[in-house]
Amino acid sequence: MNKQISIYSIIVAALLTSAIFWSAKNTGDTSVINDEDVILPQVIKSIDLSKAYDLAGEVLPLDNFDVVERLDREIISNAYLHGSTLLNIKAQHRYFPIFEKILLEYSVPSDFMYLAVAESNLRQVTSPAGAKGIWQFMPATAKAYGLEITNEVDERLHVEKSTEAACKLLLDYKKRFGSWTLAAAAYNVGSTRLAKEMDAQKADAYYDLNLNAETSRYVFRIVAIKEILSYPNAYGYYPDELHLYNPLDSYKVVEVNTSINSLADFAISHGTTYRMLKVYNPWLLTSKLTNRSGKIYGIKIPV
Repeated sequence: MNKQISIYSIIVAALLTSAIFWSAKNTGDTSVINDEDVILPQVIKSIDLSKAYDLAGEVLPLDNFDVVERLDREIISNAYLHGSTLLNIKAQHRYFPIFEKILLEYSVPSDFMYLAVAESNLRQVTSPAGAKGIWQFMPATAKAYGLEITNEVDERLHVEKSTEAACKLLLDYKKRFGSWTLAAAAYNVGSTRLAKEMDAQKADAYYDLNLNAETSRYVFRIVAIKEILSYPNAYGYYPDELHLYNPLDSYKVVEVNTSINSLADFAISHGTTYRMLKVYNPWLLTSKLTNRSGKIYGIKIPV
């Protein structure tokens, strides 16, 4: 009899344990989920940072653990921003040929193409502070470097002209601070603020400066983006060549020196649509172009 009771007790205990397990599993108690109960299948790996990294030929001092950890953060963060990174890989196919040509003309290292990615993800965006365009110019800086800003025209959104302005600005920063790395930092924080921090901290290298959170990450973000976009397959990105965004290089330029009352009519008269006119000329802000001064504007017409 005692033996039967013992067996019965074991069976009841087993059933109760099973019931508790399945109840916990169904109510989301992860403390009893085993390794084989995978909820989100992923392969998340750390990154080997043993190779050399540089910005415009200036090597990062990876003998400094702080530099290694800051670089590690940016590469991991950007590598696992899947949607944004994939879109950047596609968009670079459209914009990098333009950037590379202009940077070469101004003798600015091609690595600064990746600065534009860090600034805007290669999109014509406006920041909360008022910076605008792929190169994220603030109004005063844009005007100082020859970009027109009115109610109807904003050349911060003109790809070629804003790239030229960015080159001129970077060259001025390089001349002032003596390195491309500091030029990149100044692009983010401003030359006056950077100079003030360098003086206060008695430091002349970016990696020795204690700057605000955004600028402290900025150069590392550029280097990380350069790494991932240069070797996308190594980071798990395999975009089909057919899916890359084609350059907008099939167009003619129509020069105008008078007002245009309707850009829609102007577009149709040149065999395109208002939408395509805006895609090729995002610097045209409104539906018209008032030009009382007779300035010559070159408007791209897709062909």
